[in-house]
Amino acid sequence: MFYYVNGTVAHIGPYLAVIDCGGVGYACRTTNTTISALKPGEKGKLFTYLNVREDAMELYGFATQEELNLFQQLLSVSGVGPKAALAILSATTPANLALAIITGDEKVLTSAPGVGKKIAQRVILELKDKLAKGQTVLSGGESYGGTGVTVIPENKLSEASAALAVLGYSQSEINVALKGIDLDSLPLDQIIRQALRHMMKG
Repeated sequence: MFYYVNGTVAHIGPYLAVIDCGGVGYACRTTNTTISALKPGEKGKLFTYLNVREDAMELYGFATQEELNLFQQLLSVSGVGPKAALAILSATTPANLALAIITGDEKVLTSAPGVGKKIAQRVILELKDKLAKGQTVLSGGESYGGTGVTVIPENKLSEASAALAVLGYSQSEINVALKGIDLDSLPLDQIIRQALRHMMKG
């Protein structure tokens, strides 16, 4: 229904940003990451998600499409509602959360208020599995980390691609980000961090 709202930041509160669009204030539930990017009285654009319940309609807004995509991924996990998803996203940056999910780092998720070990394990299990099923492992014609053909462990390449896909990057963007990185010898977390740095520079 709403793809984004674009207007003046009228109010900021805990997990809340109000965007004035032509005299109408849209109250968007949001994360600490998004709130840190907004300033009252200045222009603000939030990519939105409308949550419809029997007793209410709530609008959620995020400064980037990547954060919105990760929010929707979290909602797909059984037992994780919008409140828990916001808490998890507010505990760290989207990039660090994606890295935590793909590498199985429960501590990052449990640092969010109200998120226990069982929920953290479920998020990691369900999202990691879902991403793995949807990934096409690259092989053959692509060359990474050097001149000539480099043999890359497929599992490592697949997991690095999955971590970037969590943030909503396309396969072509992921391919570009992974080029020039020594995937054969670097550990997975360093591969992902280097790829994310390439994305941000781009």
